[in-house]
Amino acid sequence: MAEDVKKVKPQPKAKAKAPAKSSTKKTSAKAAATNGTAKTNGVPSNLTQMKVPYERVAQLAHQFWAERGHQHGHHEDDWFRAEQELRGKAS
Repeated sequence: MAEDVKKVKPQPKAKAKAPAKSSTKKTSAKAAATNGTAKTNGVPSNLTQMKVPYERVAQLAHQFWAERGHQHGHHEDDWFRAEQELRGKAS
């Protein structure tokens, strides 16, 4: 008598799971961001996330450039100064 042999299909290989991340850090960072206490490079997140209109920054940076006598080579400084000034006025 022959025994019935069942053929078993090979199971597809499972994808490797990424290591679980600590939910404590996510929760605390998320909570800090919502109450405005999280810091990015020493600057509170509510200031880093504040949106300043591009056109207004461009106008003010152009004004700073004109005040410096239209000297080239410092456009990043003018832009940064304009963003900082507008963020200060908005808060």
